Amino acid sequence: MRSIIASVLKIVARLLRLIPRHILRKMGGVLGFLWFDVFKFRKNIVLSNLDIAYPEWSTEKKIAVGRQSVYYLGYNFADFFTMPALDDKWLEKNVVFEGVAHLVKAREQKKGVYLLTLHLGHGDMAANAITMRFGEMYLITKVFKNKLFNDFWFSIRGAKGVKYIDAHSPTNAFEIFKALKKNSMVAFVVDQFMGKPFGIATQFFGKRTGSAYGLALFAQKTKSPIVPVYTYEGSDKKMHVVFEPVIDINPFIVEDKTQSLQNITQHFCDKVEEIIRRHPEQWMWVHRRWKDIE
Repeated sequence: MRSIIASVLKIVARLLRLIPRHILRKMGGVLGFLWFDVFKFRKNIVLSNLDIAYPEWSTEKKIAVGRQSVYYLGYNFADFFTMPALDDKWLEKNVVFEGVAHLVKAREQKKGVYLLTLHLGHGDMAANAITMRFGEMYLITKVFKNKLFNDFWFSIRGAKGVKYIDAHSPTNAFEIFKALKKNSMVAFVVDQFMGKPFGIATQFFGKRTGSAYGLALFAQKTKSPIVPVYTYEGSDKKMHVVFEPVIDINPFIVEDKTQSLQNITQHFCDKVEEIIRRHPEQWMWVHRRWKDIE
């Protein structure tokens, strides 16, 4: 069934590619307009999140940035269905890779690479671009219970070879270790709320919340390098995929294992916050990030 779905989606993607990208994005912008300005779905959440993160901003600026972030979700949705038709020519025209030397250096250790990432820009498009250019990549993610919908969705998300590890699978640790052994990349998306037992108390934009500690746990066990990576749309209308220097977690490790997890996870949160502050209009503010972990 999944192969049939993939074949149909590839045809649809090629047809969509016949539509100029700027027109597709305008269609996505209409979705953003309906979402934020007409139906106002989660608009209050967007603005309350911005109140927490940027209390110094005016109401007008928060509304403008919140609106833009939702419009970007619309743009990304329009681009999403073209992914099965991505090719090297499209990458050359539309993608700019930055800081590639950091990834190359990390992979030279032959221990696999953890990618620390977040919901900024078009993450799924970037994941496929990274796979096409740099090789095998696994993304830790949730899956859907409905098999038909799950096959449909992941046939698009993984159209160019991205592999996925179920975040709640009892075998996910084995799959992560296996991927690292092959010197593959394993991406952890660390910007969302996570409660107990898989989350730990952290500060994010100055407010207490819960964050997943999985990457901190695995990083200590395997000693594999951690490379922050994110994507954003530049003024050139291209997708920029940015790799940053490897994170050294050693300064955050102490005798108390729980405290080490908290220290490292907090450092990851600080890095994510730093990245969001560079491009706040492209982060996913619709998520309820600041729920109470207790």
